Amino acid sequence: MKFFQIFFSCVFLIGLINNQKINGQIRAAQLNIMGTIQDGGSPHIGCEKKCCKFISEKDRNKRFVSSLSLVDLESDNYFLFEATPDIEKQLRILNNNYNKQLTLYGIFLTHAHIGHYSGLMYLGKEALGANKVPVFAMPKMSHFLRNNGPWSQLVDDQNIVINQMSENKKIILINKYVSVSPIRVPHRDEYSETVGYFINGRYRKALFLPDIDKWNKWDRSLIDVLKNVDYAFIDATFYDEKEINNRDISEIPHPFVIETMSMLKDLSISERKKVYFIHMNHTNPLLDSSSEEYKTVINFGFNVAEIGMIFYL
Repeated sequence: MKFFQIFFSCVFLIGLINNQKINGQIRAAQLNIMGTIQDGGSPHIGCEKKCCKFISEKDRNKRFVSSLSLVDLESDNYFLFEATPDIEKQLRILNNNYNKQLTLYGIFLTHAHIGHYSGLMYLGKEALGANKVPVFAMPKMSHFLRNNGPWSQLVDDQNIVINQMSENKKIILINKYVSVSPIRVPHRDEYSETVGYFINGRYRKALFLPDIDKWNKWDRSLIDVLKNVDYAFIDATFYDEKEINNRDISEIPHPFVIETMSMLKDLSISERKKVYFIHMNHTNPLLDSSSEEYKTVINFGFNVAEIGMIFYL
């Protein structure tokens, strides 16, 4: 863990130097990659494959469940996108890498699968004992939290305050320059809707979409969406169908990375460079930067999200 904290500190410090203005632009909002792994984490429970069994301590300390943080460098407030099972480690590292104490100002949830909301439990009386942390959720997700324990206890004890969102309705976060807009996407919605987010800054716009079924089920075109954003952090759960040989792949429908790349192959290099693959299963070869699959993604002009990456909005 010590090695990773040093590494993460170096990445953050580089980003923080001269953060006030670059090329005349005020850079007051900072988007940070806090995790890149699928819900079950890596190493993954029950996995005896080499991807988990022989994972190094160095890699183990870099593999947190997918999450972003949005930091306001002027007010020292930050927002989380997802409350993951790794939330304690993620927030400790985030706070350790700023010279000021940051205040958690809100959490945006995408849906009710374990890697995306179960970290809320650490806000309760057994752990942080938080006071009225705003949690932004869609209607079904809000109902789920209010009416099912132990999440309802967080609401009753006012550890969290539910802020119900509406699709495409903009939520202003930091003065008038930074806002968030939820967008519905098709996914397994057993307990809640599933959304992605447009995160709008003063100069740039990001898409965070860690979970979706196949692209052709969406009522939007990813190609058209890319035209209107500067960064796109999108579902890369599986590289291809060969990864999962003990489960029916139809039961876990995600767009394979090879499908996404094929769909976007005719775009200009500048458009392809907007894509950062995130939310990778423990079996995904993109977690190994020496793999042929990783090299293929990079050679085609796409990116693989990594903890510690910083993006100014």
